[in-house]
Amino acid sequence: MEQEQFNPRTDLSALNAAVNQIRTVLGNIIVGQKQVIDFLIVGLLADGHILIEGVPGVAKTLSAKLLAKSIDAQFSRVQFTPDLMPSDVLGTPIFNTKTGDFEFRKGPIFGNIILVDEINRAPAKTQSALFEVMEERQVTIDGQTYIMDEPFMVLATQNPIEQEGTYRLPEAQLDRFLFKIEVKYPSLEEETAILMAQHTLVNKTLLNEVKPVLSIQQIQEARAIIRNLFVEPKLLEFIAKIVTETRNNSSLYLGASPRASLAIVHSAKAFAAIQDRDFVTPEDIIAVAVPVLAHRILLSPEKEMEGLTTSDIVNQIIKKIEVPR
Repeated sequence: MEQEQFNPRTDLSALNAAVNQIRTVLGNIIVGQKQVIDFLIVGLLADGHILIEGVPGVAKTLSAKLLAKSIDAQFSRVQFTPDLMPSDVLGTPIFNTKTGDFEFRKGPIFGNIILVDEINRAPAKTQSALFEVMEERQVTIDGQTYIMDEPFMVLATQNPIEQEGTYRLPEAQLDRFLFKIEVKYPSLEEETAILMAQHTLVNKTLLNEVKPVLSIQQIQEARAIIRNLFVEPKLLEFIAKIVTETRNNSSLYLGASPRASLAIVHSAKAFAAIQDRDFVTPEDIIAVAVPVLAHRILLSPEKEMEGLTTSDIVNQIIKKIEVPR
């Protein structure tokens, strides 16, 4: 009788087959960076935007392009520059001499997966053009609202060290990214493998052979399954404690908003799903906490001078809170 109280296990086999295919495709070209690849997939399944940060030459743009290429959806790319105007991104009304009316010409933001390369090179006016479309999935031009097609995902890259000709992203815009993924330098073994692959031109051949693995319908079905995954109340309380602690921590000038709590829930579900589990564990929450929170909080000036990072503080907070079992 007791066994009848439990629902049958969610079938994640089709989803995980597709996830493993994407991992293989990206892994064949992007040497190392397994965590980056997993977070890109999690962001897609959790219906969130991703900011990819790293020094030049660590395959930030290539990673985003490969993810887009493995999805059977419309892909567009915008190269942000200091002279880029909002209309260059969103689109602009064009006068049609034949009809005598203005027609809206859609900009590159109208697509399913949008790569915004070097997002911090455009001024605040252009960056603010992304506020509405990233949060509300719509664009309003001259009083007319245009709804984005689903799925809609912004993959943005930025260089953390170059200051000249760059503009710091506003906190309101950072908060709209589900994750900020930091792409590190490869290890000695990984760099050797990169050189070998380039020397034999293997990567060039593989890049041309990348085929779509997931369709738009499959993504929407996977998202519906993930939204319904089980999360125990004590784990929701664990998430709330982590986020609340960011608001009361003396090392932080600015804590995370309730949007961050929801982001952890959604991304933890997706992270569990790609591990072939239909329930969330504390380890899933801990795994996604840093990429979800690190860009949403601000260090106090004292801690910044000490050389600490927001990731360090998030890890300290997690260690202080008792992990539910």
